[in-house]
Amino acid sequence: MTDPAAPPFVLVTGPEGILVERAVTGVLQAAPDDVEVIRIDPATYESGALQMHASPSLFGGAKTIVVRDLHESPDELQLDLLALLATPDPELGLVVAHGGGMKGKKVLDTMRKAGARVIECPAIKTDRDKTDFVLKEFAGARRKITSEGVRALIEAVGKDVRELAAACSQLISDTEGTVDDAVVDTYHGGKVEATGFRVADATVAGQSGEALRLLRHAIATGVDPVPIVAVIASQLRQLIKVGAAGRGSSAQLAKSLGMAPWQIDKARRAVTHWNADGLAVAVQAVAAADFEVKGGGRDPVYAVERAILTIARARSAH
Repeated sequence: MTDPAAPPFVLVTGPEGILVERAVTGVLQAAPDDVEVIRIDPATYESGALQMHASPSLFGGAKTIVVRDLHESPDELQLDLLALLATPDPELGLVVAHGGGMKGKKVLDTMRKAGARVIECPAIKTDRDKTDFVLKEFAGARRKITSEGVRALIEAVGKDVRELAAACSQLISDTEGTVDDAVVDTYHGGKVEATGFRVADATVAGQSGEALRLLRHAIATGVDPVPIVAVIASQLRQLIKVGAAGRGSSAQLAKSLGMAPWQIDKARRAVTHWNADGLAVAVQAVAAADFEVKGGGRDPVYAVERAILTIARARSAH
């Protein structure tokens, strides 16, 4: 690249697709407008194609070659990349994205030794990761979202990071002021995940009547029992983890347990109403329901109802 602020080699590493795309886009946007961008598809790559694209054009000018999914690339592409790195051209920029694993490691090591700029794109898996992601999305747009709003958003759309990013973008563009859980519920309260969390919250709180009402409404609107059982199981696991973690700030426990601070606070409030025997009964009940809703029983809805009643009684017996 001719722009002195942009290094000729950029290495984007990590499995989180949306972060990888943003990183590559950011690098290309920072390059001068007259740079020719050439994208290499590893799936259809033929030996020698890289050198052909890298060779100076008749009219001159800088080029940037973008290689995605190096971790899935054929040996021919990796060998051609190594040859290209051995004889760098000051007019040629190279952006390589690698999703993880050992394949292509020699190219990564060579790029690092050549002084490549490295952009990390780690996986966003835990609710703590997703909480940090949401907060950064809003901070980047100079907007505020409450902790309850973050919780509601992750519960509603947090299963998929791309959907979570799209939801953040929608809330930022379509609303004004601070975003709280009521605003999130207006836009995303009808999602399957949100419904499952409402059923789980009522169940763990011992509110069997409310949990059954929410469950029947969810089933009537076409929600499958399987994700509802999964959310109840997840909340019970969080109670057990937080109950066994002992003292410490929410932030400290969140880091060690892979949870968000608001989840720690929520679990701490709930676990005071449970004892070990009650939790054991609840875990057995949700395990039985999980087996039945996945084909082991004749009536999945009844299986969930029975689990809700058993769990609520286990809590109230404390």
